[in-house]
Amino acid sequence: MTPLDRIRQRLTVRPLALDAAIAAGVLVCMVAGSFVVPRGANGVAWGVRVPDPLALVLMVLGAAALVFRRRAPKTVLAFTGTLAVVESVTGDPRAPVAMSAVVALYTVAATTDRTTTWRVGLLTMAVLTATAMLAGPLPWYAQENLALVAWTGIGATAGDAVRSRRAVVGAIRERAERAERTREEEARRRVAEERLRIARDLHDVVAHHIALVNVQAGVAAHVMDKRPDQAKEALAHVRAAGRSALEELRATVGLLRQSDDPEAPTEPAPGLDRLEDLAGTFRNAGLPVEVARADHGTDLPAAVDLAAYRIVQEALTNVRKHAGTDARAEVSVVRVGPHIEVSVLDDGAGADAAPGTGGGHGLLGMRERVGALGGTLTTGPRYGGGFRVHAILPVKGRTTTAPGETA
Repeated sequence: MTPLDRIRQRLTVRPLALDAAIAAGVLVCMVAGSFVVPRGANGVAWGVRVPDPLALVLMVLGAAALVFRRRAPKTVLAFTGTLAVVESVTGDPRAPVAMSAVVALYTVAATTDRTTTWRVGLLTMAVLTATAMLAGPLPWYAQENLALVAWTGIGATAGDAVRSRRAVVGAIRERAERAERTREEEARRRVAEERLRIARDLHDVVAHHIALVNVQAGVAAHVMDKRPDQAKEALAHVRAAGRSALEELRATVGLLRQSDDPEAPTEPAPGLDRLEDLAGTFRNAGLPVEVARADHGTDLPAAVDLAAYRIVQEALTNVRKHAGTDARAEVSVVRVGPHIEVSVLDDGAGADAAPGTGGGHGLLGMRERVGALGGTLTTGPRYGGGFRVHAILPVKGRTTTAPGETA
């Protein structure tokens, strides 16, 4: 930073010091101008004169008032304008006291609106010019009188231009700050959506496989002494369910890796093409599951395919946990126009026959998945016993990949 930049920064931080420096500069210019006369004995020429003591007093008072021009701009303008009027009536030869009024007019124009600038500027111009022409010692057409019109107009115009520039710069800065806040809010929203997606996927994977492991472990413990062969089979299912859970957890957590990470998983997310395998895991756990499909080989978007699979997985998990040991489940996938309808029914009649009443996140996760794709989800008990989960998903969702989903 150069010395000039440091001085400018200090003056900006301390506006009173800046105003004092400006006032001193204006005083120097006024005093220097009072010693020069542009009119000699033989026509237009430059000469030297001695200003009147009253003119010097008026110049000092006008410069001193400029120190407070930011705090009370209109008051300072009225005071300096009064000094200029007094000088125009009594001064002969004329001293440039009006310079302080021009600086004060500039300050008023730079700190108020355009309408106020026009009104105050025209009033100042009219008062100073009319007083000098009508009550001054010089002829009304003297160049000193006409110069007041030009100087007051320049002061008002320059102040208005500075005010307009500050307004434009302020608007640009405000838009930039608003855009920055919007980007930060968008980033926070995306982080929240990603956390919700990961939590939903982990819940679906862990709840499904832990439920199966719990059932098979219970079977193994029950038949361990009397039927060891059946116990071994149940333990094998436990091992398979655990291995499957670890694979899906690895795939889910692997989504957090960067796309160029060599350890990132390359296996696609599960979809309806693995529906039979999913139903088989529940059959091995003792839940009869019938699957009926009438989707005619519909090629679903990755997000819709994953959502349909997770809905069936969570619904069957709820059936196994809540519907009782004698319950049966039916899964149907049907293409109806531009939608794919997924239904999971059970005939459970036990005390826990209403899945989702235990305060879990299963049904909530289903609704979030379906809502993200623009579909609808209906859940509730069936007439005569059991529970029904019915999801309608668009074959072509609002986006190819639903917000918060990664295939």
